[in-house]
Amino acid sequence: MRSPGLRDLPLLPTMGVGSYATPGWLFPVREAMGQGRLGPDDIAEAFEDATRIVIADQVEAGIDIVSDGELRRQRFVYEMYDRIGGIDRRPPPRRLGVPGYDKAPTFVANERLRAPDGLGLVEEFEALQRLAPASRLKIAFPGPLTFTRNIRPGAAYGAGDSAHADLLDDIVAMVREAVAALAAAGAELIQIDEPGLTNLPDFVTIGEAAAPINAAVADHAERTAVHVCYGNNASRPYARRDMARLLPAIRELRSPLLSLEFANREMAELGLLGELSDRFEIAAGLVDVKSFHEESPDDVADRIRATLDYVPADRLSVTPDCGFSAIPRWLARRKMQAMVNGTSIVRGELAG
Repeated sequence: MRSPGLRDLPLLPTMGVGSYATPGWLFPVREAMGQGRLGPDDIAEAFEDATRIVIADQVEAGIDIVSDGELRRQRFVYEMYDRIGGIDRRPPPRRLGVPGYDKAPTFVANERLRAPDGLGLVEEFEALQRLAPASRLKIAFPGPLTFTRNIRPGAAYGAGDSAHADLLDDIVAMVREAVAALAAAGAELIQIDEPGLTNLPDFVTIGEAAAPINAAVADHAERTAVHVCYGNNASRPYARRDMARLLPAIRELRSPLLSLEFANREMAELGLLGELSDRFEIAAGLVDVKSFHEESPDDVADRIRATLDYVPADRLSVTPDCGFSAIPRWLARRKMQAMVNGTSIVRGELAG
């Protein structure tokens, strides 16, 4: 039986990973926000309008499960730290030159972490429900390993290994509360995004990596998915992109759905899905969001057929590798349409 978020959908349901390409006009709006030239109503209207566009792109393409594009979170996780109390921001070590992970801020937890007003996710989900009332919905947000990767314990956590463990426990509790709040709001598909799994915090081993994710989703695991991500800042990966080394953690995950990257890795390690699909539903990344190459529907169909050698059709969903936020909107639209049309080709073959 499929997990709740995928029930009663066509064979090979299609969905985005989470983030979507930003409409071009929203970039100067964000600049104006940073300069203090907009009021709260201006900002709310801009994000509402941009989210409507993102939803319309997905609906027009024929996506089966719609997300809000995460436009209110400009940089995936970093703006979410603003909602966490007890941490102090440290400036990035490099500010000049090309975009990169070393241009992102880090944080020190000088007080115990807390998010008494939540992470803003329920508000995002309720807006998505209102703007896409006829669609099946998904919401995604960073997992505990990813939050932890950028925070080091300060005075409130003491010193030594226990300091890191206590910090991670507080982050797990924060994520667990977010999952519970989304479930209470009616979210059927809650995705935990974990680039932190491929690039672990220094004090976590691969054998220990599943435990904090499982603890964070424990009360509502059946509604959750885990996206194993290699990083997508400016279309650049952060970590080694081999998957076999991650299996000790992946095998132990309790979420029923795995979202995994294959297209940008030239479909390498598909054979691992034979084992994983015995236990998990698979959302296979079959469109490369790190490349300007435009896949055709036939390209996507070929990738689906190759994946079906290892995953039963009733346990397979079709996605891009990662979010579309690092490419321009015109290209995201074309890639998304190719994904939907390629999936339609294979659905027809299976039906025939």
